[in-house]
Amino acid sequence: MNRFKNMNPMLIMIMVLIIMRMFRRGVSDPVAWLTTHLLMLPAIIVGLSLHEFGHAIVSDRLGDPTPRSQGRVTINPISHVDPMGLLCLIFAGFGWGIPVQVNPNYYKHRRRDEALVAVAGVTMNFLIALVSALVLRFVVSAGTNGFLFSTVGGVVTDILQYMISINIVLMVFNLLPVPPLDGFNILTQIFDLSKYSWYYSLYSKGGLILIILILFGGTSLILGPAVNFIYGLFIKILAL
Repeated sequence: MNRFKNMNPMLIMIMVLIIMRMFRRGVSDPVAWLTTHLLMLPAIIVGLSLHEFGHAIVSDRLGDPTPRSQGRVTINPISHVDPMGLLCLIFAGFGWGIPVQVNPNYYKHRRRDEALVAVAGVTMNFLIALVSALVLRFVVSAGTNGFLFSTVGGVVTDILQYMISINIVLMVFNLLPVPPLDGFNILTQIFDLSKYSWYYSLYSKGGLILIILILFGGTSLILGPAVNFIYGLFIKILAL
């Protein structure tokens, strides 16, 4: 019993969310389910890894030695992927990487530089989606001899489509104005929210607030329309 008393309440809520999502969706065809998630895996790993790399490289370039000293200025997924965050993204539809630790005391223009570091992660996700869309357009336009209808061609196009959609989801999700997401950090620097007495109390409860919003569908109200809109723009602009 002591094991359950010592469990992190946040972890319990995450586990409940994963179970709820799995029961809600169901798995009528295990082979198809496994195939789909294997095709999604490259996009998830790349998206999480480069998102955190974006934070690390920008903070490093702004004079903060912390990310480099901790081995975070790398695109190696091992340095960035949190196993629990990866599982949550696969099974529950949201996830996270290992947060990059930074020391804002090294920045010359603290609020501006903290905002740049926060923006860097979602910018990486946008660039991954954009590059993947350009590659997909090339593959589609250059497809010959039935390549697109072959097994390999189908796998390649599926992976590229997941690269686009999943990174758009990661970008939009991280822009939500809820701590500790990047969107809240960007707003914090723009409006200097840390000067208010309620700021730290809100920030400390941010993870719990976020889980509650996810549990009751609050995030879906924004994610769904925003992701569909941006994905639609990619398709129209790149004529896919």
